[in-house]
Amino acid sequence: MSETYTPPKVWKWEAESGGQFASINRPIAGPTHDKELPTGDHPFQLYSLATPNGVKVTVMFEELLAAGFDGAEYDAWPIRIGDGDQFSSGFVEVNPNSKIPALVDRTGAVPIRVFESGAILLHLAEKFDAFLGVPEKRPEMLSWLFWQMGSAPYLGGGFGHFYAYAPEKMEYPINRFTMETKRQLDVLNRNLSERKFMTGDDYTIADMAIWAWYGQLVLGRQYGAAEFLDVASYTNVVRWAEELDARPQVQRGRKVNKLTGEPHEQLHERHDAADFGTKTQDKIGTTD
Repeated sequence: MSETYTPPKVWKWEAESGGQFASINRPIAGPTHDKELPTGDHPFQLYSLATPNGVKVTVMFEELLAAGFDGAEYDAWPIRIGDGDQFSSGFVEVNPNSKIPALVDRTGAVPIRVFESGAILLHLAEKFDAFLGVPEKRPEMLSWLFWQMGSAPYLGGGFGHFYAYAPEKMEYPINRFTMETKRQLDVLNRNLSERKFMTGDDYTIADMAIWAWYGQLVLGRQYGAAEFLDVASYTNVVRWAEELDARPQVQRGRKVNKLTGEPHEQLHERHDAADFGTKTQDKIGTTD
C-alpha cells in the first residue's frame, strides 16, 4: 500500500473518484433512467459498441453470414457507454450487469436474452453448429474461450486502465499489469508457434474472442501501448493477428457500432449488409 493512503474500516463511495470513466462507474446495479431499446426486423437484436468485447460478437455475426447462414441476420444498435446508455431500463432488462454486448434472440416463440460476450459467441456457435472446431478438440476450444474471458480483465481493467486511463501514472500497478499482460502474450505466442489457429487448423470462436483483445493489441490498436509492450517480439501472435485482420468478415465486424476513429470505419448502426457500402460515416457525412 502507498504510504499516502490507509484504507478505512468501511469503504464509502465518492462519486467522482477520478479517471476517464469516473462519471459512469458506481458500486450499485440497476437502471438509472427509463428508456426503451430500439428493435429492428431481424431475428437477432444486438446492443453493443465496438470495444473488444463488442467486436467479438459482430465479427461472429459477419462470419456466420459469410458462411451462408442467412438466419443469422441481425440489427446492431449502439450503446453509448460514455453517456450511460447501459444503465437505461431497457438495457438493464436485457443485461442486468449493464455491460455491452447484450443480445436478444427472437428466433423462437419467446425472445431470450443472452449477455456476456463469451456466452453470446457460444450461443450462436451452437445454434448454427459453426466455428466450434472438430468435436475432439471442443474441450480445448472452450478452454481457450474461457481463458480469454478470465485473462482479458488483467489486460483491460488492469494494464489498460493504469497505463492509459488512470488520472495519474503509478509505477507499481503499471509494472504489475504489464508483467501479466506480457506473460499472457507469451502464452499465446507459444501456443501459436505450432498452430495456425488457437486449437489447430480450425478457425473457431476462441480465435474471434482472443483476437478482439490480444490480436488488436499486437496490431497497435489498444491503449497506444504497442512499443511499450514490445508486441513485435511476439511473432507468432502477430502472424495470427494479421491473418485474421485480413478477413473481410473481421474488417466488417470491426466497423459495426464504431463511434470513433476514421469516418470510413464507423458504421454506427447495422441493419443490412448493404449498410457497409452506404451508411458509414464518410458516406452519410456526419460524425458523433
